[in-house]
Amino acid sequence: MEESDPVAAVAPRLRALRTEHELTLAELGSRTGISVSTLSRLESGARRPTLEQLLPLARTYEVSLDDLVGTATSADPRVEQRPFTRHGRTFVPLSRTLDGLQAYKQTIPARPGPMEDLDQATHDGYEWLYVLSGRLRLLLGTHDLVLGPGEAAEFDTRVPHAIANAGREPVELLSLFGPQGERMHVRARPKGR
Repeated sequence: MEESDPVAAVAPRLRALRTEHELTLAELGSRTGISVSTLSRLESGARRPTLEQLLPLARTYEVSLDDLVGTATSADPRVEQRPFTRHGRTFVPLSRTLDGLQAYKQTIPARPGPMEDLDQATHDGYEWLYVLSGRLRLLLGTHDLVLGPGEAAEFDTRVPHAIANAGREPVELLSLFGPQGERMHVRARPKGR
């Protein structure tokens, strides 16, 4: 495969999209009708995708084929913003690529009741957060912090962490994720909590 071949760059995009959508290979296979072994080979680059495979993947990830294959190039520097929702949070992509540094504007809705217990996660990489409005709760290891508008935090994501709304109004924040964030591992809560 030549470097200029856009299909050659699909494998890392497929893996990044699946991770972004928090799907296992089995879940993705169930949604697309593509076998787990085929999906694994597509993500590793061991198999070239066909149009019949790309179409259901693009539908599942809510991206165009051009975005999936990486052929959408334009002199227009604006980033096409296609918001998506995960776990009740709205994410607006602020960067074009799915590999490397990724930027998002996040909105976390107001919490209806008392502050909930959070499950902390770890993964390779680095994260930077900047609160635009509202109050953001950041659990970082043993620290339990509340950030307000104009406050920022940066941390190594190998430290157990979680974020949530700490107030009665939506929280808006900017977040930058380092390039290693694709391998996320959820930490189990200690017993008795």
